[in-house]
Amino acid sequence: MDPSNTPILTPSSPTQIELPLPTTGPSESFKEPAADGVVLAGFTWRHALLDANRPVVIINAATSVRCRHYFRFADYLFANGFDVITYDYRGIGESRPASLRGFKASWSDWGALDFEAMLQRATREFPGQPIDVIGHSFGGCAAGLAASGQVIRRLVTVGAQFAYWRDYASASRWRMFIKWHLVMPLMTRFYGYFPGKRLGWLEDTPAGVVHDWSTPAARYEQRPSGRVIAATLQGLPFATVTAQTLAISLSDDPYGTVAAIERLLGYFKASANTHLRIAPEDIGEVEVGHFAFFRSPYQATLWPIALSWLQNGELHPDTPGRLVPRSVPT
Repeated sequence: MDPSNTPILTPSSPTQIELPLPTTGPSESFKEPAADGVVLAGFTWRHALLDANRPVVIINAATSVRCRHYFRFADYLFANGFDVITYDYRGIGESRPASLRGFKASWSDWGALDFEAMLQRATREFPGQPIDVIGHSFGGCAAGLAASGQVIRRLVTVGAQFAYWRDYASASRWRMFIKWHLVMPLMTRFYGYFPGKRLGWLEDTPAGVVHDWSTPAARYEQRPSGRVIAATLQGLPFATVTAQTLAISLSDDPYGTVAAIERLLGYFKASANTHLRIAPEDIGEVEVGHFAFFRSPYQATLWPIALSWLQNGELHPDTPGRLVPRSVPT
């Protein structure tokens, strides 16, 4: 496919097995300790028979989004032949402690400790099987922070970035800056964590994650926990990831602008990276935004794009959208 700004094609035929929307649910729940002893909770979709050729997919959630948000998408992957692991980062959902006040967690913890624990679990529970990853929003960044990133075969990110405020869509940039970089840290200072749930913004969020998000730095290693991990490892571990990587962005996602997606992709220097930009009208929709990709109405239009990449490491010829020429923002 020609990596240019020209359209690929409009959608005509899905690549997935033609099934009604599956609703099997996870095969089992689990508890998995991270290296520092924090216990993480998650769910597994597991086929009855082991198959060394069957990939297992780990789904990394967006910041302060519960893993249950991705259950229907996990059902879909399972119905199409994958084993699947979903989990909640420390401090979120099933992995939340009794109180978040004073609870230590950061973006880098979510990647270097929590996602790393899932990679090790996948290696142990599904021996010999290829490991693929879906990363939504910060979940795509988390995929580059684990020490075992070299085991990832294929990576699909959706709206993946680390919230540099100048990369927000221009029409909503100042509103988003006030919300996430002023109001959120001020409320966090008052409560000891961010009470996002009572505001209807997102799940309640640990203070360390808020500090990482709200710091107005263009480089991840300039965020509070990014500085720590970079100093400890003498650099960031993104270069360990050699996966075939597809970054999907939506043109009406105010977080996932071209600049924001490219800023994160610039860290995956050892990966073969493809950036696919989709406008809602490419799939006959008025809007999609930052969160809707994983909702069931998009089973026939958006989900097959991720599925095709996981299955074949390439885009189907009828994939909607356009390929974005690679660039790294400063």
